[in-house]
Amino acid sequence: MSIAQNLLQIKSQLPAHITLVAVSKTKPVSDLMEAYQAGQRVFGENKIQEMTDKWEQMPKDIEWHMIGHVQTNKVKFMAEYVSLIHGVDSLKLLQEINKQALKHNRKIDCLLQIYIADEETKFGLDETELLELINSKEFKELHNIQIVGLMGMATFTENQSQIKAEFQHLKTIFNTINNQENLKFETLSMGMSGDYELAISCGSTMVRIGSSIFGNRNYQH
Repeated sequence: MSIAQNLLQIKSQLPAHITLVAVSKTKPVSDLMEAYQAGQRVFGENKIQEMTDKWEQMPKDIEWHMIGHVQTNKVKFMAEYVSLIHGVDSLKLLQEINKQALKHNRKIDCLLQIYIADEETKFGLDETELLELINSKEFKELHNIQIVGLMGMATFTENQSQIKAEFQHLKTIFNTINNQENLKFETLSMGMSGDYELAISCGSTMVRIGSSIFGNRNYQH
């Protein structure tokens, strides 16, 4: 099937309140434009340079989501245009995003990444670190960022009950924060091509889907 057909098939199965982020990393602009012509307006990239190159070439009504791990020294390259930064896991990174957003007179939306997986390679805050961060004086001084929700990645495993438990854990944290704090989180970004249906059943509001739309990634050897 074509990219457009894949996209429309997935969209037809998604509940109305779910935001679909088309994960377009390593894919050429021509592939992204095929998805754009089929109505997709939200694209996710994991490298800031690649995202910026595509932003420069493509229509300006696209929402660009940074879904990869962010290095503080690269934030300045996307601060002008990025719509949502998914993987924010430190005060230092938030302070840099705030600083660069201020230069562009913008307020940049961010998701705090929570560590839910049983893997050392994943990034994120635990529940204690999350509460310490959002209650800190330094955090309250950041006026050019807006924390709109949480993001998490489940363990890369075939074990569906483990993945479900990790997603449910993240949803519980999401609910706890919304019940206690003066923040109003609306976005819960969890679920990718292999597990997005399970993620939605556990309360996800945003799914990141790449290979099911664009096919396997093109990695340069």
